[in-house]
Amino acid sequence: MSARTATALDVAIVGAGFSGIGMGIALKQAGIAFTIFDRAEEVGGVWHYNTYPGAACDIPSALYSFSFAQRRDWTSPCASHDDIKRYLGECVDTYGLRSHLRLGTEIADAAWDDEDARWTLRTVDGETIVASSVIFACGQLSRPAWPAIPGQDRFAGRSFHSAEWDHDCDLRGKRVAVIGTGASAIQFVPAIAPEVGRLDVYQRSASYLLPRRNNAYADWARTAIERIPPLQWVRRQTLYHFCEVTTVGLTAAPALSLPLKLWSQGFRRLRVRDPELRRKLTPDYPIGCKRILFSSKYYPALQRENVDLIVDPIREITERGVVTADGQEREVDVIVYGTGFRTHDFVAPVTVSGADGQDLQQAWVDGAEAHHGMTVSGFPNMFVLYGPNTNLSVGSIIVMIEAQVGYVHQALEHLRRTGTAAVDVRPEVQQASNASIQRDFEGSVWTSCSSWYRNAQGRVVSNWPHRMAEYERLVARFDPAEFRAVAAAERAEEPVGAAE
Repeated sequence: MSARTATALDVAIVGAGFSGIGMGIALKQAGIAFTIFDRAEEVGGVWHYNTYPGAACDIPSALYSFSFAQRRDWTSPCASHDDIKRYLGECVDTYGLRSHLRLGTEIADAAWDDEDARWTLRTVDGETIVASSVIFACGQLSRPAWPAIPGQDRFAGRSFHSAEWDHDCDLRGKRVAVIGTGASAIQFVPAIAPEVGRLDVYQRSASYLLPRRNNAYADWARTAIERIPPLQWVRRQTLYHFCEVTTVGLTAAPALSLPLKLWSQGFRRLRVRDPELRRKLTPDYPIGCKRILFSSKYYPALQRENVDLIVDPIREITERGVVTADGQEREVDVIVYGTGFRTHDFVAPVTVSGADGQDLQQAWVDGAEAHHGMTVSGFPNMFVLYGPNTNLSVGSIIVMIEAQVGYVHQALEHLRRTGTAAVDVRPEVQQASNASIQRDFEGSVWTSCSSWYRNAQGRVVSNWPHRMAEYERLVARFDPAEFRAVAAAERAEEPVGAAE
């Protein structure tokens, strides 16, 4: 890429999932030049890579989709992997993003140039790209997390992570071990249980489950949704407010979570007849502390004759199988790791260096933080979508993404309107906003157990502690006074707003 072409790139977006596509649509409509980079050969982000059997969303599609790009022809309430990936492809085509895509291009590092007030990005192939702003749309669920179990490399059979499903591995009749019982496992375990010879499911902690039948829409329902446009709006609003009320039950009014807990308990008692298995599946922490899961197929799958739920800790993995703390070795042919994602590596695996060469991971050594989850002091014109403290326990992350896209769009429009080279959030602003968030977590359900929402020091770095509506209001307006203006060759200290 020539220097002229690289310099002409106003905005570099890293990631072509929901965040990257949503941001691209906003910039396209605003007439701001941009390119979306993604290491994959197709768009979709997490919905491109997670192709395990039974992969689907557990949030109804009326809410788990862009508000401005509503489809009224979903085949079922909660869309499958294929339907969601198809939807994202349709968004790319409808809004004319194809010419802005650089697929199969992985960004290795990004460095801020203090002199030129620009970002220099380098791909894994050594290509150099220069951009005025960089937007990381990598998400929180993009990199598989592998557990540290002694002996993993010794296993002689096939093994893979659920986020990198090996479709060439035929599981029919095989002895299979599944390590992990999170949101992915409760979908693929019922899908593979009928075909495997033996299935050992290793559980570290039980989850609160709620039913999700997800039957295909009846013909009359599909016709009504397609032909009566206001019906889709009503469905979306109903889902939105149900999630908001549930969130209040996990935050401001814990008593409201009691019906949710009783619902989960009743569902478990009704569907799991064996008292011992039911005991294993009963959580020992408050509802909402970890992700609430949805499935009507998981409990029946665990009660099949060829399935065993194992709660003893894993001691090691041998050439032949899995050994638990009691010394028992269970021989298997295949190990599937359903152990989730590296949720705190918000821009991984990109190496990022900001003003004065400071390293982003070093800045986040005690836990990732960003003002409103999007901007980090010392990293001018860098924006993170679905960043620290923007995940939801209940609700649709697409709502949060749309709010963030609007905020970043305002920031970029401010740069264009004022001629400011770059903006850098003031450190005291970032510190104050994050201190406020952490105070709101004190005594909340999210601090009552260990979960992927928290880092090794116990700090909640993934979740937003309030309702979606509160975040939408918080980021509805970009405030220039919270930022410092950054000029080429030197960084100004006065508030951005003072130059207007």
